[in-house]
Amino acid sequence: MTMSLNSSQDSLRLQLQAGAEALELGLSDAQLTQLMDFLALLQKWNKVYNLTSVRDPQEMMTHHLLDSLAAVAPLRRHAAGLQAQGRVPAGVRLLDVGSGGGLPGVVFAVCCPDVDVSCVDTVGKKAAFIQQAAVALKLRNLHGVHARVETLSTPFDIISCRAFASLQDFVTWSRGALAAEHGVWLAMKGKHPDDEIAALPANVSVFHVEQLAVPCLDAERCIVWMKPA
Repeated sequence: MTMSLNSSQDSLRLQLQAGAEALELGLSDAQLTQLMDFLALLQKWNKVYNLTSVRDPQEMMTHHLLDSLAAVAPLRRHAAGLQAQGRVPAGVRLLDVGSGGGLPGVVFAVCCPDVDVSCVDTVGKKAAFIQQAAVALKLRNLHGVHARVETLSTPFDIISCRAFASLQDFVTWSRGALAAEHGVWLAMKGKHPDDEIAALPANVSVFHVEQLAVPCLDAERCIVWMKPA
């Protein structure tokens, strides 16, 4: 049993490594280990807390981890731009809304150690899981926040979500937490969401829809980048 468990862990790690290399993320062995440890934590807590409907470790790897990793390079690029412009003297702050089991928030925290990541969820046990992950993975830049996003007023430079809500609801609910001068929204979506973009309020502008290629996943993915108009 242990033998087959180890070999399945090894094959998952190889898949993770290959995916990270395909995305040209340059992750260290330590970061790959943190991501594998996160996957193990997610599986363990999921049995009790139902953090995600995906149960199979292989499916968790493709549909959760690699899917989230596909957004890391675009996030790094935007964060580097903010730093180059001198907009974020205290470092980039990111809020991941409705991140549930920490996707993509925990993945962002592992892969972008200079970005301070807060994951907000209305469900207490999900916020507690993020706090536990931060301790277990020794991620000082990761925080679980148990709250409704509408009640947050800390200015965040980037507010992200993945499979959370319609674009209209996402920007409306999180607007009070967005940094006024330079804040942007990063919404991870499947197919190009034409209808949702059309339904956005006039005071929000989409400045880029970025296609993503997820290793080992034959599905359409994109990031909708938005800012206050």
